[in-house]
Amino acid sequence: MKKVIAAFNMTLDGTCDHTTGIADEELHQHYAELIAHAGMILYGRTTYQLMQFWQELLKKPSGEKAMDTFAASIAKIPKLVFSNTLTDTGWESAKIAQKPLVETVIELKQQATKDILIGSRSLIIQLLNAKLIDEFQICIHPIIEGKGLKLFDDIKDSTLLKLHKIKSLKSGVTIFYYLL
Repeated sequence: MKKVIAAFNMTLDGTCDHTTGIADEELHQHYAELIAHAGMILYGRTTYQLMQFWQELLKKPSGEKAMDTFAASIAKIPKLVFSNTLTDTGWESAKIAQKPLVETVIELKQQATKDILIGSRSLIIQLLNAKLIDEFQICIHPIIEGKGLKLFDDIKDSTLLKLHKIKSLKSGVTIFYYLL
């Protein structure tokens, strides 16, 4: 059985807005490597639609190697989107989930040959509450935003994590790897 990994960016004060952070070459490279070793990414509708930016970048490359490499990585990996409103993903490597999140993740976890990434805040909260996350990779940006959506709102129970590894980037971004 492979791991379910919640990999997410947030500021020092817990804000997980996709417009806040240090999206430099090293960060893009980090996420391209993570995606290259995973078998699938699960998204909610909102995050999925934000990620379609990379689909456009593939059509018109930026010329920045790390961004273009990340765009290619995100395009290749299968994506499963949990949405009550989308009827079409508009992306060949993405499908709309046909079953509820928890049921789907239990099935995927037993069938997976590679790790499953969770890339949406709403899915992370649901799966944490269902005790289906095996690892957190929390990428903390050295920014205090002061406002915005917090990553860990609406959590039912306290969860003890074990620090497994730390990776520091030149920008001051630090990735904490926690096992549950």
